[in-house]
Amino acid sequence: MATELGLRERKKQQTRQEIFDAARRLFAERGFDAVTVAEVARAANVSEVTVFNYFPSKEDLFYGGMQFFEDQLLEAVATRPRGESALKALRRRLLDSTEGLRTKERIDAILKSAATVSASPSLVAREREIVERYTQRLAELLAAETGVDAGDVEPLAAAAALFGAHRALVAYVRRRVLAGGRGAALVEDARAQIRRAYARLDRGLGDYDIR
Repeated sequence: MATELGLRERKKQQTRQEIFDAARRLFAERGFDAVTVAEVARAANVSEVTVFNYFPSKEDLFYGGMQFFEDQLLEAVATRPRGESALKALRRRLLDSTEGLRTKERIDAILKSAATVSASPSLVAREREIVERYTQRLAELLAAETGVDAGDVEPLAAAAALFGAHRALVAYVRRRVLAGGRGAALVEDARAQIRRAYARLDRGLGDYDIR
C-alpha cells in the first residue's frame, strides 16, 4: 500500500510539473494575458479540470515556481535537525538557492517574470496573496512547535520577519538582474544580503523555536 501511495504521489507531482512547464513555455512565448487555461491544458495533454485541480487560477499557473520554492522553505523549517532554529534553517535554504543564479535559465526566467508582472495588476495582487498565505503557514508551524495558540501574535510576527526578509531578497535580486547583474558577482551579492539581513534578525529571533 505504501508503495502504491508513493507512486500515486510521484505521478501527481509529475503531472503538476508538466502543467506548470507547459504554462511557463506558453507565457514566455505569447505573454500571460494572451494565453488561456484551455491552451495550457492542451499543451500539457490534460483536461481543464485537471489544470484547475492543481492550479486554482491562471495566476497560480504563473506563480507555480514561486510556490514550489515557498513549499521548500517550509519543508526546510519543518525538517531541520535538532538544535537548529527556524531562522537558521530558512537562511541555509536561501543560501543554497543562490547557486541557481549562475544559470542563464534562471536569469532569463527572472527577466521575463519581472516584465510580465509589472504589466499585470492581477499578478501583482496574486503575488501578495501568496506571500501572505505562506507567511501564515509558517506562523502556524512555529506556533505548533512552540506550543502556543496559532492566533498568537508572537509566531505571526516571527514568520512575518523571516519571510519578509526572504521577499525583500527576491525583490533585490530582481533589481540587480534588471540592472545587469550576472554570474559569480550576483551570487556573492545575494549571499551577502542574506547573511546581513538574517544576522540582524538573529539578534531577536536567534533563540526562537530551536528544535
